[in-house]
Formats: sequence, structure tokens, C-alpha cells
Amino acid sequence: MVLYTPGQMTSYPSSPVENGKLRYHFLGGGDEVGNVGCVLEDSAGTSLLIDYGFLPSNPPRYPDEAPSVTDALFTHAHLDHFGMAPWLVAAHRTNLHVTPVVADLAEMLWRDSYKVSSIEGDPLPWDKRDLEDALSYLHSHPTGVWNEIGDWRWRSHVAGHVVGAVMYEIETPDRKILWSGDFDTRDSPTCHGAQPVQADVLFMEATYGDSNHPERAVEEKRFIDRIVEVVERGGTALVPVFANGRSQDVLKMLWNSKLKLNVHFDGMGQRVTKTFLENPEFVNDPKGLKEAFRWSKRVSSKSDRKKALSADVIVTTSGMLDGGPAVWYLNRLRNDQRNAILLTGYQAEGSGGRLLSDTGRLHIFGKLTDIPLELDRFALSNHAGQKQLLEFALATEAKDVILFHSDPDVRPAIAELLEKEGVRVHMPANHESYTI
Repeated sequence: MVLYTPGQMTSYPSSPVENGKLRYHFLGGGDEVGNVGCVLEDSAGTSLLIDYGFLPSNPPRYPDEAPSVTDALFTHAHLDHFGMAPWLVAAHRTNLHVTPVVADLAEMLWRDSYKVSSIEGDPLPWDKRDLEDALSYLHSHPTGVWNEIGDWRWRSHVAGHVVGAVMYEIETPDRKILWSGDFDTRDSPTCHGAQPVQADVLFMEATYGDSNHPERAVEEKRFIDRIVEVVERGGTALVPVFANGRSQDVLKMLWNSKLKLNVHFDGMGQRVTKTFLENPEFVNDPKGLKEAFRWSKRVSSKSDRKKALSADVIVTTSGMLDGGPAVWYLNRLRNDQRNAILLTGYQAEGSGGRLLSDTGRLHIFGKLTDIPLELDRFALSNHAGQKQLLEFALATEAKDVILFHSDPDVRPAIAELLEKEGVRVHMPANHESYTI
């Protein structure tokens, strides 16, 4: 265990829960996007943790230290929800409950996180030994099958968002809970959308609680049309992507276009795609994804990378331009203004992509460098927008909705719409305990 913890001590209280009540306590991710971890406990003493991740910003942000819990449920394999799991095992020997996709991705993602941490000099609260121990504490569960923890039982449902992501339906002696995780009710190129589940209490992410997304088909067409513009003028379109989810969506969109494009695929997204294809029951059109993957030219060496510089499209990590092959390519493509950068995902504050969007500059090998290329952003998010959030919450018939995974100035917009429909809305802060 490295000599570092996310906090001096947990903010979770030791006092018993009032009879008949449910206590919930966000260690992180309550009034912020990402960095998620929440403890649920009832008056009988049954408790569990849902998600425990960190935000891989610069520097990284960590949630509060988790109390001792025997079991943790994880919604999906993004670091802001899953990145702290090895620490749980090291500190508390916590059982880690996941879907088969997350189980298959875990070692790859944790090792990559450790590698990036070592390169950037940011300490992780767990080390390689913790990572290896954590693998033996993974418990894989198919969707729709009931499992028990104390007096509670739970099962998972497809959440959209990314292949293998799930929501959790939890039944306690007093109430039924639905935990949405990151979700989207719309189908994406690689995911089936989430379907509402009846509940008394809904914990719902509200990342986009104040805005609606453009129509997916319209935005995908805009993306493909932009690719065509760049290619027809003799340029290369550099598409930075998240390895887990967005890279597969982009690859599938390019394949579905039926255009004769020379597409090169670089980075960890290749290994993630192989894992998705090994779990076809979670994939929307697994045959199409397999064909798209075979069609792309996969970069696996330095010589392959040099060849990719003459491609029509380069699909590569990292999605926020915080390192990875994308920065290598950008350094070599930046002097030809026929080339362009197409951002397809959220660019967090402090990320390379946000810096480039705001200033036209990017840190390359430690030097702030001008990037005189056209830059476009495309709204291809796999989070529910305001319209989907409202429809989903009302369809669950929940009387109480707890909004999390959202900035404080975003939640009030969706809260107001829900309250007009007679729903009791709660907007918790991090590090505070609430009962319901």
C-alpha cells in the first residue's frame, strides 16, 4: 500500500441509522461530475458501497476515504466510478460486484491507470500488489439475476452509456431503490438504451440536467460530413476518443457511413473493443462492431504510427488530449492546415482538450505549443439529456429522486421540472449524511 490515502479519515458517521430509515452518504460524486462513491445503510445495519472512483484530472481528484464495507457494486469501468476499487480491497477486503464486461476490463484499466500515474508523477492510493489482490475479489454477475447482501437483494439492468454499464435495482425490507449510474435511454452505435424500472427511491445522475442533446442521427451526420470535408481537401481528421466506449462508437459510425475511408485505429481502444466482442450479449449489433474493427487498420508499432499520418481518419486515445498517441499525432499534423481535430467527448476543466478549445494551444512534451488547426466539437454524449432524465424518472414512479453526478448549478433545472410533477427531489452534497 502506498503511503497515501484519499482523506485523513472517512466522513461517514459511526452512529446507527434511525429505525425504518435509509441513510445515504456521498464520499464523492454528489455535487460534482465523476469521482463517485456512495454508502447506503439501513437501520438493521445492512450496508453497501456503490461505485468508488477518482477523477483523472490534473491533478487527480479523489473521494473521501470509504468506511469498512463488505460489498461494493460497480456500475461500469470508467475510472471515475471504478478506479478506487483496488484501495477498497487493500483497506477493507471488500467484495467487488461487477458485470462480466467490467470483470474482463478491470486488470487492463487498472494497469493503465497505474502506468499513467507513474509517468505523470501523481500518487495513487493503491499499488501493484493491491491491484493484483483486487482481481481475486471480483465477482461477476449477469444482468437480471437476483443476489443477496444481508437483508437486501439486488440485480442489475442495462444502463446504456457504455457496453457493460448497468443500473442497480435494490430491495430492502422497507423500500425499493433504483440506482441509475451513468445512463442513457437512447440507443448508441454500440449500446442498447436503458429502460425504466419501478422504484420508491431513484438515485439518478444529472450530468446534463439543464440541457438537451441534439438529435443523435443529426449529430452523427454532421460528424461524417465534416470527415468528408477534411478528406476531400487532402487532410487527415484526428479524432481523439475515450478508449472505453467512445472509440467503438466512432469506429462503428465510420463503418456505417459506407464511405471508402482509410481509417487507422490506435491506442487502448483496440483491447477494449476485443473485450466488448467477447461479451456480445451487451453489444448493440456485435456483428457490425466486429466488421468495423476488422475494417480499420490497427496501429501496433512505431512504423504503423508513421503510416497512419497519411490516413483519412485517425481514431486514437486520449479523448481529452492529456497524453497518449493523440498528442504524438497532433504534434506531427499541426503544421498542415488541411488537417483538423474532431473532439467527440466531454473536455473536463484542466484537460488538454479544454485548453486547446479555449486557447488554441496544447502542452506537447512539456512545451505550450500553438495548434493552428480547425477544431470541431460534436455532441455524441452517452449520458441522458434533460428530456431523457425527466421521462425516465417519471416512468419509474419514484416518489423521491436523489440527483447526483452533477454540478451544483445544473441540478436545479431538472429538479424544478420534477417537482412540478409532484416528485420530492433531493440534491445532496459530498461528505454529508442524509436519511430518507
